[in-house]
Amino acid sequence: MRGGQGATRAPVLQFTNCRILRGGALLREDLWVREGRILDPEKLFFDERRVADEQRDCGGYILAPGFIDVQINGGFGVDFSKITENVGSGVALVAQRILSHGVTSFCPTLVTSPPEIYHKVLPQIPVKSGGPHGAGVLGVHLEGPFISQEKRGAHPEAHLRSFEAHAFHDVLATYGPLDNVRIVTLAPELGRSHEVIQALTAQGICVSLGHSVADLQAAEEAVQSGATFITHLFNAMLPFHHRDPGIVGLLTSDRLPPGRCIFYGMIADGIHTNPAALRIAYRAHPHGLVLVTDAVPALGLGNGRHTLGQQDVEVDGLTAYVAGE
Repeated sequence: MRGGQGATRAPVLQFTNCRILRGGALLREDLWVREGRILDPEKLFFDERRVADEQRDCGGYILAPGFIDVQINGGFGVDFSKITENVGSGVALVAQRILSHGVTSFCPTLVTSPPEIYHKVLPQIPVKSGGPHGAGVLGVHLEGPFISQEKRGAHPEAHLRSFEAHAFHDVLATYGPLDNVRIVTLAPELGRSHEVIQALTAQGICVSLGHSVADLQAAEEAVQSGATFITHLFNAMLPFHHRDPGIVGLLTSDRLPPGRCIFYGMIADGIHTNPAALRIAYRAHPHGLVLVTDAVPALGLGNGRHTLGQQDVEVDGLTAYVAGE
């Protein structure tokens, strides 16, 4: 039997009436899947002489790979930057709920917090595979506290820190073990940042530049030290200027290491980033664009006062802001 006996015995699922992205266009096509792998329907029919064992009508919706959200602070009342009796159950709740939004894996994100928060929360958010039970956990994204006071945004000033005294040892003292950490956002203009970037990347942790007043040279030096990502481009950084484009200039810089691709997150909600700015970034560097939600714990709860780490935020429609500011 062609194609391997085990493979051909497995049921074939055919998705019908769906739209699939091919070559930059949405096309109406069917999709055949077996054991999680997409099949060539011609080979399925002519070589194996098989038809689908099951059909599912997609109702004209787009059928696409699952979304990966590398910056989500919580949702449905769960705040990843808060200590609770069972942190894991909160992460599991968010993981289950975001499946309906098309997210199949994510990085739970902690905003600037005191050290005791990191020490207690991080060990309780291990990397976990996804499935019908919920989206997979790729590792934690630590956004702060090693960021610029001037560009701290919604991060509490009282808990900002630097690593100028002891470099990577200050990082470990703040966070504790980094076993479950996948991304760290920091401001590259902070003293001894290059030592910290090199130490983090040596452990397989992605360093992202953000909440920063760095000029282009400082940003380029950070990339040369190992940084590969930009946290929510345009937000919480110096605005683009033709004489010094700042971190934004990394999208077209010619001083990056050979073969190095800089990726950049963008919040494409029409509020954090004007659609015209989104198009400018995409056309300048299309291969580096990573859409993120930067969702807050109020996700799915509606208007009112909610938490974001150590602060309260007010949600009004599609906007959220630190309460009292």
